[in-house]
Amino acid sequence: MPRIIGVDIPKEKRIEIALTYLYGIGRALSNVVLKEAGINPDKRAKDLSEEEVSRITAILQKGSLRIEGDLRRDISQNIKRLMDIGSWRGMRHKKGLPVRGQRTRTNARTRKGKKRVNLASPIKKAESAPKAAKPAVK
Repeated sequence: MPRIIGVDIPKEKRIEIALTYLYGIGRALSNVVLKEAGINPDKRAKDLSEEEVSRITAILQKGSLRIEGDLRRDISQNIKRLMDIGSWRGMRHKKGLPVRGQRTRTNARTRKGKKRVNLASPIKKAESAPKAAKPAVK
């Protein structure tokens, strides 16, 4: 299984698709990298030589592309900054609610999580009324 920038890419897939397993690389960027490296996008990842893998790695590292850990860190820092300055978007991130203006009355389950069931038990009539003393039977 070829390893590019610390990520194992699937060997049975075409290299065009296999590169998208790297965080921050989609189909379009994958094709640009392969064109620059001079590799056929229809080639399977298992058929790549060590030299071709090193060419792809060199292109990804020399470019001004932020991928994998750098991109994840930048995104998390941006979200943390929004929360620190107390912006509306930051507050939505803190509360775990949709950030981009979606409705929350219905259909927000991905952000809000599983529905919570009301745990309060209904008040029973017998408990609320004072108990009458039963007459002693002899």
